[in-house]
Amino acid sequence: MTTALDSRPRASALDRDTAMRLAKTEYERFLALLEGLAPEDWATPTGCPGWDVRAMAAHLLGMAEMSASMRESMRQVKLAQSRDGVFIDELTALQVGERATMTPAQIVARYAEVSPRAAKARRRTPWFVRGRKMPGTQSVNGRDEAWTLGFLSDVIMTRDPWMHRVDISRATGAPLVLTADHDGVLVDDVVREWAARHGRPFTLRLTGPAGGTWGEGGPELEFDAVEFCRALSGRGTAPLDTEVPF
Repeated sequence: MTTALDSRPRASALDRDTAMRLAKTEYERFLALLEGLAPEDWATPTGCPGWDVRAMAAHLLGMAEMSASMRESMRQVKLAQSRDGVFIDELTALQVGERATMTPAQIVARYAEVSPRAAKARRRTPWFVRGRKMPGTQSVNGRDEAWTLGFLSDVIMTRDPWMHRVDISRATGAPLVLTADHDGVLVDDVVREWAARHGRPFTLRLTGPAGGTWGEGGPELEFDAVEFCRALSGRGTAPLDTEVPF
């Protein structure tokens, strides 16, 4: 049975100013995390198979460069599409591979240079571009769905560094900065999307600086806010059966 969720491209539920504020702050927090890492941290394995911290940072640098420049975005997309695998896997592999010779210091310096430009470029993307359907579909919860370019730019490109900031913090023991006005807003958007995707009654309490309470009736659920998001992304062990893309 086809639902409304399947039949029209998914768009951002965040208002534009909020989405761009979250994007700018997340770039800044990810940069601060990288700047605080010790030399030995960069070779530490992360929860993403095959990626150490350096590889994960290289991927995020590649994504920032992609966001900062339309020409670079088109170049990366064309190369990834020319490969035989799943597009997102080929894209991230390309980003990591092309930066394999960069030192940690070079990655940090380049991220510091390009991330403000990425935030500005994302803010400048006009509404008629953000409303366009992305090429192809994304597999979420076992079914294919369409996304708008705005959902990618306003939502996914902020959730991605946020989740990888969590990954690196967990791998290295580096402090994870969480505040209600940033992480709490991001988590609220995730919860609302999760609720819309499963469509069942619930009462959810998330703990920690990014937490809160949502829903009424149905099963009562309680998790740490970060662990809740990790579970929805396919990480962690919380017993949740509805995926949300990051």
